[in-house]
Amino acid sequence: MKITAVTCVKNEGPFLLEWVAYNRLIGVTDFLFYSNDCTDGTDRLLDRLAEMGLVTHLPNPAQGRNYQMEALKDAKTQPVVTGADWVWIADVDEFLNIRVGGGTIPELIEAAGNPHAISVTFQFFANGGIERFEDRPVIAQFTRSHNPDLWCDQFSQEVKTLIRNDFPVKYYGAHRPFMKDGLKRHERPVWKDGSGRDVPWKFRATASKEWIRKFPARGARDLATLNHYALRSLDSYLVKNDRGDVNRENRAFDDRYWRERNDPAFEDRSILRMLPRLEEEIAALKADARLAALHEEAVAAHRAAAARLRARPDMAALAERLMALPTESPAERALIELLEGAA
Repeated sequence: MKITAVTCVKNEGPFLLEWVAYNRLIGVTDFLFYSNDCTDGTDRLLDRLAEMGLVTHLPNPAQGRNYQMEALKDAKTQPVVTGADWVWIADVDEFLNIRVGGGTIPELIEAAGNPHAISVTFQFFANGGIERFEDRPVIAQFTRSHNPDLWCDQFSQEVKTLIRNDFPVKYYGAHRPFMKDGLKRHERPVWKDGSGRDVPWKFRATASKEWIRKFPARGARDLATLNHYALRSLDSYLVKNDRGDVNRENRAFDDRYWRERNDPAFEDRSILRMLPRLEEEIAALKADARLAALHEEAVAAHRAAAARLRARPDMAALAERLMALPTESPAERALIELLEGAA
């Protein structure tokens, strides 16, 4: 089975080998990376992976616009995507945590009944008080998340989607494919959630803005969940805040972004069953001396960027403020204050 992962990156060098290694373990056979404006050696590391025959690396085709959507428009024409049996569109801080069999995508597909698409629900993993960047697997460092059924005050949560090659795609979105217009009933795709249930019709049909990229999370994770390490360490978050968003130009992260994703109420260590094999796969990649050296350069650049930012008064103040913030989301804190005021 040919499974192609598609992603966009900007200054993700220290995290690339883990993500490639992990996805190879779960069954991804091919990778299509788009990069833009990298200053930490991400592009050179991807070029080496491409020389090794492990990935396809292209410059992001966007011209100061929506980087991810422009890349996905281009991806629809690339042989590594058009020739795939399945396409997996995700970010480098997202790890598909499959709970059936040996944790592979083919096993997830079989368990879900081989549908045209499987939309897996986000699970945001908190910072957990970790301040300094460490060059070791992200999945080993962060094990606490929000209640899987509830994020902030939201019962509906965002998803990412595995897409079969015969899905009637009008265009790819970052979170889900959009169906062609005017499909007859027998032409409509079979579309499942992370428990193998039919996704809600309102989501399939994008009935409103609220249903475009999310649906209720309750009961949607029996077969798989999507571990999203949006914060990582405080060092890495500062670098992320400084570089901006790879998906959209001139987007900044703020206290609200941090607070909404830094809920440690629930412990989930299930992905750690993959850790021994992941570490072996990373070591196998690093057996290539040039690749290992490029990884070390990216790590050094990441640490230098974090140190430079921490030396700035505004970033030092941000770092101190973030670590002092309550772990409840703004919506949850507002409810608590309302209830305390009513008592």
